[in-house]
Amino acid sequence: MIAVDTNLLVYAHRGDSTWHEPAAAAVASLAEGAAPWAIPWPCLYEFLAVVTHPRIYSPPTPLPEALAQVDAWLESPKLVLLSEGGQFWTTGRDLLAASRVTAGQVHDARVAALCRHHGVRQLWTADRDFGRFPSVHTANPLVV
Repeated sequence: MIAVDTNLLVYAHRGDSTWHEPAAAAVASLAEGAAPWAIPWPCLYEFLAVVTHPRIYSPPTPLPEALAQVDAWLESPKLVLLSEGGQFWTTGRDLLAASRVTAGQVHDARVAALCRHHGVRQLWTADRDFGRFPSVHTANPLVV
């Protein structure tokens, strides 16, 4: 299963992004495909925080439009939402201890731990910081 990180969701949504077309095509290929794909719940909330932020985008995406985008992704019949539960803390704690990340990098560790916990084969991201987590295989579908 392939999971999608926040930055690809943002690029896929924002038409003014340099990476909009390839990101939109990459996300659409997953959403319309026959194989299961995933989005970690924290990435959906981070997506909403980023696209509606007036210091990041001028103009920001109006909240109703951003919510409609999330609703559209959630309609994909093969989408799996990755969330914490059961023994997740063990996975998260072990990944944090091994990577020794702190501060803002804890969010990325949470996403990486969710992917690892749910057996994600690959995380699609444009964020090279995920290299800190060698147990999570990443790929950037925007660069061929």
